[in-house]
Amino acid sequence: MSLVLGTGACGPSEGVSHKQPESTPKPAKANPAACAVNAKLVPACGVWWGIAPEVFTGRPPQRALARAERRMGRRADVVHLYHRGAELFPTSQERRIARDPGGRRILLVNWKPSFDHTWAQIADGALDDRIDRLAEHITATFPERFFLTVHHEPENDVRQSPGSGMTAEDYAAMFRHVVLRLRRDGVRNAVTVMTYMGAPNWGANPWFERLYPGDDVVDWVAMDPYADERVQTFGDLVDRTREEFARWPGTYRWMNAHLPGKPVMVAEWGAFERPGDPAFKERFFATARRQLRDYPRIRALVYFDSPHAPRGDTRFDTTPGALHAFSGLARDPGLRAPAVPQQ
Repeated sequence: MSLVLGTGACGPSEGVSHKQPESTPKPAKANPAACAVNAKLVPACGVWWGIAPEVFTGRPPQRALARAERRMGRRADVVHLYHRGAELFPTSQERRIARDPGGRRILLVNWKPSFDHTWAQIADGALDDRIDRLAEHITATFPERFFLTVHHEPENDVRQSPGSGMTAEDYAAMFRHVVLRLRRDGVRNAVTVMTYMGAPNWGANPWFERLYPGDDVVDWVAMDPYADERVQTFGDLVDRTREEFARWPGTYRWMNAHLPGKPVMVAEWGAFERPGDPAFKERFFATARRQLRDYPRIRALVYFDSPHAPRGDTRFDTTPGALHAFSGLARDPGLRAPAVPQQ
């Protein structure tokens, strides 16, 4: 979901009836002897459970996260945060989220470097000073590994006309330049994520495959699918097809075929309210619990929780049944990943 968010854009849900535990839940523990985390933050067992907490509600991330964790009945392994332009990250509040004494968390930072420059201009060095300042900030304040995605969901920004500076090839060049510049400046703890929209109408475009920046600058691949009226199950969500886009096999299948060596993240996902079908979320979350095991390359699942998402309300607790099903998914033993590493 394309967002225009700066620091502190996340906050809590209003008008939802739910019972909150007295304190933030403790992190789930995995057997450290049997399960580890590699250098690219891929867990050897389980699935990272994450959230973009209470987006578009105006509360700062730390407070929004605490509320979201109480609502769903467990701690998040991954917290999705949004930055744009010259903002420096992680902020002091975000660093506290990552270093919580009650259990560390992995930051997933979603950065759009500019709304005023084309991808071609960024690739040619127009924002090098900005990238260098960011690198200096990261190396001075945050040695922990974190996920970084650069200008997520680029598909709907592509303009393939010659000279636009916004072609699929321009995007790939921009992504490469940003990552390589950060690395040159000493940022070695950013685990890079290439995030697609995960929608058939975009994936079927002839330029779609040219967005990919290259294996050397991409550690994970991700999708941001949402359950609109065409989606009934989790499988529909992550492998959606449409008759009018017959050449598109589904996002998960496409990633299996074209990017087999990369772990898969669902970096945003959500179910919209259906006024005529108030039980939809409950059914949908129940399918996620049943079907997630059918998609073994998914190693991180990060929910987008917002009462005011661009196409509707994605809160997971709008009905008692939805909350019960979502909390059951969140606490499912199959998702239990290792403890988040300190570095």
